[in-house]
Amino acid sequence: MIVQTAKWEQQCRTWSGPTSDTEDQKRDRTENAIRDAILNSPELTGRAVRVFAKGSYKNNTNVRLDSDVDVAVEFQEAMYYDAMDEVEGLSQAGLGLTPYSGSYPIGRFKDDVEHALVKHFGSLAVDRGNKAIHLREDSRSLSADVVPCFTYHRYYAMGYNSRPLYFEGIQIHPESGSRIENWPQQSYENGTAKNNATGRRYKRMVRILKRLENSMVEEGIIEEVPSFLIESLVYNVPNEGFHNETYLQYV
Repeated sequence: MIVQTAKWEQQCRTWSGPTSDTEDQKRDRTENAIRDAILNSPELTGRAVRVFAKGSYKNNTNVRLDSDVDVAVEFQEAMYYDAMDEVEGLSQAGLGLTPYSGSYPIGRFKDDVEHALVKHFGSLAVDRGNKAIHLREDSRSLSADVVPCFTYHRYYAMGYNSRPLYFEGIQIHPESGSRIENWPQQSYENGTAKNNATGRRYKRMVRILKRLENSMVEEGIIEEVPSFLIESLVYNVPNEGFHNETYLQYV
C-alpha cells in the first residue's frame, strides 16, 4: 500500500507539468501561420480582424496531444450585444450604439476565413465544421480549430457620467443557427489570478485531472470529458483546498 501510494504521488507530480518546449513552439507556429493566412487574404485585407489563441493552449492548461489549438478570428467592424440589469430594455441609441453600416457583407465572413486557410494550407488540410474550421496537423504545426467570430458586449450597468458598462467577449455563429458567447480574455485572466492565489497549484491540478481522464478513456473506464469542464470544476474549488503538501491529499 505504501509503494502504491508513493507511485501515485509520483505519477501526479509527473502529470502536473506543462507541455514541452517543442510543443509550445509548434503552438506558436500554428497561430502565426493562421494569422499570416488571414492577413494575406485578398477578401480580408484592410479589414479590422484580430487573430488570437484561446482555450487551454492560451491558458497553459493543455496536455500533450490532448486538444487542438483554438484560434479565434474575430471580425471587429461589427459588434453584437445584449443587455442585463439596469440597462435591460435600452435601445441601441440609449447605449450609445449605431447599427452596422459597413460595406463588408458579414454573412460571408466564415466563407472568407475558409478560403484564406485553403489558399494558405491547401484544401486537403482544411475541414469546415459547424462552429469552427479544422486544420490538420503537419510536421511543423499542431492541429487547430479556427473559430470565425464577432466582437460581443454584454451591458450590465450604467457607470459614471451615464456611460454603459459591459463585459467584452466574442460571439460565434454556428451553421446550425444558434449563437454562442465566449469569454476568452476573462477565462485567461481569471485562471492566471486563480493560479497565483493557489501557489500555482490550480493549473497543475487541471493538468493532472486531464491526464488522468485521458488514461481512463484509453482504458475504457469512462467516456471523454470536455476539457473546459475539467478546468471549470477545478476553478470552483475554494483556494484553501489547494494548500495540501501532497497531491494525494486532494483525493
